[in-house]
Amino acid sequence: MTRPVSRTTTLRRLGFAEPATAAERLDVEVLAPYLAAADAQGVPLPEALGRVADPDHALLTLLRLAESAAGTEHEQQLAAILADDAPGRRRLLAVLGASAALGDALVARPGAVALLAERPGERPVLDLAPEDERERALRAVGADPDAAVPVATVTGEQGVATLRRTYRRRLLEIAAADLTSPDPLDAFPKVSASIADIVAGALDAALAVVRADLPGGATGVRLAVLGMGKTGGRELNYISDVDVIYVVEPADGLPEPEAVRLGARLATALARAVSAVGPEPALWPLDANLRPEGKDGPLVRTLASHLAYYERWAKTWEFQALLKARPIAGDLALGRDYCDALAPMVWTAVERENFVEDSQAMRRRVEENMPAAEADRQLKLGRGGLRDVEFTVQLLQLVHGRTDEAIRSGTTLEGLAQLAGRGYVARDDAALLDRHYRFLRVLEHRMQLHKLRRTHVVPTAEEELRRLGRGMGVDGVDGAATLEQRLRQVRREVRHLHEEIFYRPLLPATARLSADDVSLAPAAARARLSAIGYHDPDGAIRHIAALTEGISRSAAIQRHLLPVMLGWFAQGPQPDYGLLAFRKLSETMGTTHWYLKLLRDSGGAARRLARLLSTSRYVADALARLPEAVAWLDDDEELAPRTIEALAAELAALQDRRTDPVGRVMAARYLRRRGLLRAAIGDVLGLGDHTRSVRMITNAADIAVRGALRVAVDQALADAGLDEAPSRYLVVAMGRLGGREMGYASDADVLFVHEPLPGADPELASRTAVAVATGVRQLLGQTGAEPPLDVDADLRPEGRNGPLTRTLAAYAEYYERWVEPWERQALLRARPVAGDPDLGRRFEALVDPLRYPRGGLAEAEVRELRRIKARVESERMPRGVPPNRHLKLGRGGLSDVEWTVQLLQLRHAGEVPELRTTSTLDALGALHEAGIVPAEAAGRLHDAWLLASRLRDAIVLGTGRATGQRADVLPHEPPELEVVARLLGFEPGRRLDLEEHWLRTSRRARAVVEELFYD
Repeated sequence: MTRPVSRTTTLRRLGFAEPATAAERLDVEVLAPYLAAADAQGVPLPEALGRVADPDHALLTLLRLAESAAGTEHEQQLAAILADDAPGRRRLLAVLGASAALGDALVARPGAVALLAERPGERPVLDLAPEDERERALRAVGADPDAAVPVATVTGEQGVATLRRTYRRRLLEIAAADLTSPDPLDAFPKVSASIADIVAGALDAALAVVRADLPGGATGVRLAVLGMGKTGGRELNYISDVDVIYVVEPADGLPEPEAVRLGARLATALARAVSAVGPEPALWPLDANLRPEGKDGPLVRTLASHLAYYERWAKTWEFQALLKARPIAGDLALGRDYCDALAPMVWTAVERENFVEDSQAMRRRVEENMPAAEADRQLKLGRGGLRDVEFTVQLLQLVHGRTDEAIRSGTTLEGLAQLAGRGYVARDDAALLDRHYRFLRVLEHRMQLHKLRRTHVVPTAEEELRRLGRGMGVDGVDGAATLEQRLRQVRREVRHLHEEIFYRPLLPATARLSADDVSLAPAAARARLSAIGYHDPDGAIRHIAALTEGISRSAAIQRHLLPVMLGWFAQGPQPDYGLLAFRKLSETMGTTHWYLKLLRDSGGAARRLARLLSTSRYVADALARLPEAVAWLDDDEELAPRTIEALAAELAALQDRRTDPVGRVMAARYLRRRGLLRAAIGDVLGLGDHTRSVRMITNAADIAVRGALRVAVDQALADAGLDEAPSRYLVVAMGRLGGREMGYASDADVLFVHEPLPGADPELASRTAVAVATGVRQLLGQTGAEPPLDVDADLRPEGRNGPLTRTLAAYAEYYERWVEPWERQALLRARPVAGDPDLGRRFEALVDPLRYPRGGLAEAEVRELRRIKARVESERMPRGVPPNRHLKLGRGGLSDVEWTVQLLQLRHAGEVPELRTTSTLDALGALHEAGIVPAEAAGRLHDAWLLASRLRDAIVLGTGRATGQRADVLPHEPPELEVVARLLGFEPGRRLDLEEHWLRTSRRARAVVEELFYD
């Protein structure tokens, strides 16, 4: 047998916090007729109460209302509303459950319940226009809405009481419509606008009343009331200060001083009519402190006086405040004149010095001055609060609105939608800010509705949070916690977007441009482009037109990116090429959703991209082939060097997902391409020293060789019809690859080693090893989507005439019998890079005695190395190239330093273990530490080698030429030399300083080489 559910259990299930008390109240006799009538219609009253924000308080207020209406003509009206589950009952109970203040007002005047009843045929409350509210308010005090200067016939205290009652009746209707809307967030803009409209109506009615109380109705003066802040933006709260500014002008020949005096009397009386103590409670404070000079300034001014002040004395924040100025009462034509006259100042205020920075500083000061105890619960001023959204929208409007009249709305949500529509804010970001702003404002409304008091601090009491949560549609036993969690999420996301947009670097940069520069008009653009360093302004204008013409969203975003980026391109040595590369990149990216959004919103991606494209053709070409790398510019972590272990893991993952040889080797070459681009971006942006880039380039080559060896082995086995490899394979890095000091134009010098497995056919093993070595060279050297890596095996025994690969035993036999001094020297950089690790260790053990000989070199071997070096200098120097400009083979160049260091390694590494390194600079440092090379000499060699290496890389980065011998020659041509100089950190126009720096550095290094190498 099922136990009957108790009444208190049912009430608790319906949402009553105190079901026992609620049960007692439901038994009070005065409610019996209403309960019975509702039951008869099949819509029990307790269930209806269970839908409201605070069922307990709604029931208590309903009980008081029933007692107040008992025995009066209102009793039947209340019964009719409560009898049926119609909009009237839903509105009444929603008000009682959400607003103690409005509930008390209904108890005091139960006849006002009629305002909530169903009225078929009437326009919805939230759909009335401002004109409707003005007419309603003026007629309530007996004024003619069509009169040029409406004057009330219901005057004095009675007129004031009437306008206040009219306002509160309309506020009740708005609140009821708001609280019963299917989607409060969707209804919010209409609710806020309706409140602003009834405020404007009340001010017009009050002005009509106070005019009636002045002699002659004060018709000799024109007074306009300008709404500011949320009043001007038609986005008012239920209870708020009403910010206004007054403008006065004489009429009917009245002298200006008299008009100002009379206008001040009207404004003062107007404030008393709505704010002073009286028979009816005051409506709200009327705040005129946003006027010129604030509290210390005159209450009213003429239009000319306002203009004079704003032209000479106004501060940045005052123009931001004027963005929302709107005529709301009095002489609306004068108010429009005021707005029209000040609009040019508002929309050019951004051109004031440090306008954006001042606005940003003001926002920070507001946060800093907020009481710490309120910071986390302050809905208006706190981090992630309403001001974050409002300040973000206003700053963007002021920066971009001077040339774009389509984004000048004084209403926050309308302005945000306009900004998104014109491309100044990402649509997703705007949608999120819109949704969150509505949530915060509706929560603010629900907080203020309870007692009709100004408050922006979210309560901490659980019962209050529960009421707010239910009023926001958040119900259940954990409603309070759920509301808190949602609020934290909203504020976190609002704050993130605020910081991302409000502090974006494009804003101050755009603000510093003139309106002509921002507009990109051809005539003004041509003059500006020529002035800031573009060599082909007409060509630049064609690129600009191609990027900005049309009505697409991309064109809209480009229109506000380019004015700033043109200046950033001009800061590089190749602005014309930078713009061209940007156009090509933008066309490649097409409609890719993140590309332009990143450049517009990022903290520095756009500026970095401009610097890269106008400085480095190598990077520009690489980005054109890998455009998704633009996303790296927003995240330093993406530009950080990858360890060889991380790259190896990524290589394995990429190759394991592919089966065809081409795809597998392209994965390895793709990783190299990314490594080269990361290194190049870091070099151009100055993210690290030279060591950083050479290690990144070397690691990228290492990975490419490893990946190619894997594929070459599989391919060779497949071609030979073998299931298993007959040998172990090893690739030994030599030269700059072995020394981990590769540049952008470096080849990969290698040796190929193999070792047949026990029982394998030696002939088959040899053929297969040759196929593997050939495969590695071909796979990496092919041209195509990925940059080729030339694999050079000429340092092998017998050079080009020797076999491409040898067994470890064959290497041992050759080195034992035939090793030449230059081969010992080459082996100083030998480093196993790919293949069998054990075979690599045994190869190093084989060559260590050769490159680190005990007792050093014989004198004959030293003479041979000197002879070869001299021959290289005389025979390999390109014809027509001055020796002091060749960075590799010239005097004091790379070859000089490396041969000197390597000769000293061969002579001393057998006794000094610290010299056993493949790195030139590490070996040079060890030579100094061992006392073999004096500090000054070591310093000169170090400086020359490092400068030559940086110059070679800078030539490749600047010109984009990664092959050929020109990368080894210091340019003569001023444009190329300028680019190289800028990449090495020289100021614009100081290219000759770079030239002199190299000549001096190499000359000093050559003197050391003469002493140490040639003895």
